[in-house]
Amino acid sequence: MSSLENPHHLSPALNTLPPAKAPRWAPAATLLLLAPLIAEVLFGATRISVIFVLIPEIMVWGCGALLVREAVARWRAGRASMILLGLALAMAEECVIQQTSLAPLVGAQHVYGRYLGVNWVYLLALLIYECVWVVLVPVEITELIYDRVRGQPWLKVPGLVISGAVFLVGSFIAWFLWTQRARPMVFHVPKYNPPARAIAIALACIMLLVFLAYGLRGFRLARPVATRQALHPSLLGVAGCLLSIPCFMLIVVAYGGSPNLPLWIPLAGGIVYALISLLLVRRWASSADFSELHRFALAFGALIANMSAGFIVLAAGALMIDWIGKSLLNVIAVVLMVMLGHRIRRRSASLPS
Repeated sequence: MSSLENPHHLSPALNTLPPAKAPRWAPAATLLLLAPLIAEVLFGATRISVIFVLIPEIMVWGCGALLVREAVARWRAGRASMILLGLALAMAEECVIQQTSLAPLVGAQHVYGRYLGVNWVYLLALLIYECVWVVLVPVEITELIYDRVRGQPWLKVPGLVISGAVFLVGSFIAWFLWTQRARPMVFHVPKYNPPARAIAIALACIMLLVFLAYGLRGFRLARPVATRQALHPSLLGVAGCLLSIPCFMLIVVAYGGSPNLPLWIPLAGGIVYALISLLLVRRWASSADFSELHRFALAFGALIANMSAGFIVLAAGALMIDWIGKSLLNVIAVVLMVMLGHRIRRRSASLPS
């Protein structure tokens, strides 16, 4: 079983290293911050000029990613369950909390891909985006930082209860700020109340994804193949970056970037792209020598793609402070990731072969 799919097992050699000095709450706090920082701030969707909205984003994205990660740890599940729970969190955001996949898109060049009250291309793109950059990448980076507690629960029962309560309160705040304030007052578009049937279907999908995640808790996406050698970490970093690009292309299409494109093409293409990406990562992770450094390279590549694509978002009328703020934060993020990579390399080199 590869290190990607068996985070609960710690090598005995790892236990010979000096004891970790991080406080018990540090991993959970790091993930609380990383999820919205990566998905919103480093990307550029949340700009420096409106950085105050980071608070409800921590409550929703941070607590949501933390609850997903805690469920996987407590179920002793693998990445398959984490992906399904990440999709459930994304579905909750898109169709229940902020309802951006149900309401007409704000700022779209053309009405594209909207049928039966759903922005289908946008929904598909955001399900992929939020699963990867809200859950998978932040969890991966956090577990690489705190490698000693990878696979272990980070919260006790009171912490789970508090996180769940904060998530619910944050969800209401996010719903109110976006649907009742930002849409009519900032973007000057009418309020939109989705049909109750659409909300009910979304809730049913969320429950189904959660049940599937629990039912597949014993399933492992990748099992080691003794004869398969992992790609060089630098190649995996490039691959992680390239695999991310189609997701951002889907978002551009969803906003009317190709209004004459038949709807079935981005929908079918997006699904095929997601499946191929999953199969490729599964194959890479099943290499016998797949290590922490390889996991880091994939996450770093995806992060680079995310930050780079975000400059397209800023092109839509961002203030100078937003350009400066995003650029500065992106540089800081790259420096910190390079430092983490060096730390992982040293950590790996200290282990006996």
